[in-house]
Amino acid sequence: MPWCRALAIVLLTGGGAASAQTMISPDTFLDRATGKTLNFYLLGTENLVGIEQFLRRDLSVWKPVGGDCVYGKIVTDDRKICFHYDGYPNAEENCWVPFRDGEQLFVRTDRLLNPETHYVGEISERQIACENAPTS
Repeated sequence: MPWCRALAIVLLTGGGAASAQTMISPDTFLDRATGKTLNFYLLGTENLVGIEQFLRRDLSVWKPVGGDCVYGKIVTDDRKICFHYDGYPNAEENCWVPFRDGEQLFVRTDRLLNPETHYVGEISERQIACENAPTS
């Protein structure tokens, strides 16, 4: 994905293509994600962070690389989407602001310390292989 590296450099350095970023509402993001499985990669790398299956607008399954599946309740406000994952101690750490550049989807953490940006590298119909996973 060489184009991703180029885009990452432009976005991180504030270059010309960054002006094409468009914030999108959590509802717009969920319109694209619900019923699908999204692969999230750390911006500036080709490293897969994890896979999330959006079962409903209010329920997802997250499987981090090398980790176990966790189920998350999805809540939104007018600018961010938050995931309250089973067993995660601080739900506020799991809030993201969605945006796009063209058709490419991104999410940026809604925290000041150690912010991260992930890009969606693939959207598919595949289900995550998890024991006891709900299907809807």
